[in-house]
Amino acid sequence: MDSDDLGLFGPGSVTWKVHDEPILIVAGLRSLYLQALHPRAMAGVAQNSDYRTDAWGRLVRTATFVATTVYGTTAEAEAAGARLRRLHARLRATDPRTGAEFRIDDPDLLRWVHVAEVESFLDTARRAGLSLTDDEVDRYYTEQRRSAALVGLDPATVPGTAAEVDDYYRAVRPQLRMTREAAETALFLTAPPLPWKLSLPARLGLTLGPPRWAYLGIAGTALGLLPAWARRMYGGLGLPTTALTADLSVRALRLALAAVPRRYLEGPLTQAAKQRAERHAAVRQAATRQATQDGRHAVAALLTD
Repeated sequence: MDSDDLGLFGPGSVTWKVHDEPILIVAGLRSLYLQALHPRAMAGVAQNSDYRTDAWGRLVRTATFVATTVYGTTAEAEAAGARLRRLHARLRATDPRTGAEFRIDDPDLLRWVHVAEVESFLDTARRAGLSLTDDEVDRYYTEQRRSAALVGLDPATVPGTAAEVDDYYRAVRPQLRMTREAAETALFLTAPPLPWKLSLPARLGLTLGPPRWAYLGIAGTALGLLPAWARRMYGGLGLPTTALTADLSVRALRLALAAVPRRYLEGPLTQAAKQRAERHAAVRQAATRQATQDGRHAVAALLTD
């Protein structure tokens, strides 16, 4: 039953521990900056996506997909994966350098997007202050192979430990570069159109109101959290001081978010998953108490015989 289904991961997983962090909003932006450095992946987005005209709608759809894979029931996660696979199977794009047509669901592209995303989630959470052991880090990557399978990847071909992720990045880096599409996307990510209500100050001539300044701070932090080699591709400096500044910023933001009541930060999928987990734990505790009580009764019966 769905009421008893804890999904692909569940409350004992490292995935739930990581994705319980509201700071992952910064991680999502970091992953987009990183993914844009892959020319074919960027071409696929640019030629098939409406991100410029519906930036916030696309962001919500992506966030909903991730939340469904992490917190949805098994059936919900599998259905979301099937819908995405059907969509990708229909899409094609043209390589901007060679002119060759390629499939959006090419495993190499899916793998790049997956690794950039989960590594961004994990790295951002740790640098924001979430305490994780090396074993938990490896377990997170291993668990996330289940998410990779949902988008159509063979889990055996997806990095499942921190060392494998490092090896993957070293192998793929020669393919990465700053293209015109990547630069345009980075500029768009840094200064996207704000939702209508938040953009009202701009309509009144106040182009740099509080929402814009806040977003610029988040975007700057996301860029600073990129690996040093990725920052250099964007024309920045891969200096330790840049990373330190980003670390301080993301830690401060995490502390600020901790002061916000959880009901304002958690979506319905997360809330429903935690309610299922609470019911599941209550049922297990009741079963344990009943088993203990039955055992005591059995012992008492033996002693009185």
